[in-house]
Amino acid sequence: MLHILSNSPFKIDISVMFNMLSSQDGLIALQDGVLIALNNNFFISDLIKYSKNIYVLQEDVLIRGISDNISSKIKLINYCEFVTLTEKYNKFINW
Repeated sequence: MLHILSNSPFKIDISVMFNMLSSQDGLIALQDGVLIALNNNFFISDLIKYSKNIYVLQEDVLIRGISDNISSKIKLINYCEFVTLTEKYNKFINW
């Protein structure tokens, strides 16, 4: 399953999202969801425990001016790579 986080992690029930993530799932953060990928973020260590397939949409990171503060454990991807992710996973959930 591909989890699509477009809301700030502070505006969703993050514990429910973590409980739904499996090690095979992917998570893509976009729009305000990219805040979850900030270095020293309250959620980052837990997020990495639940899934190893974590991506952030590069364009949304650049727009918010936070590209220098993104965790090195998170992969920055562009829109074409995002489309590839949607092809890889057959189910989606939006947060």
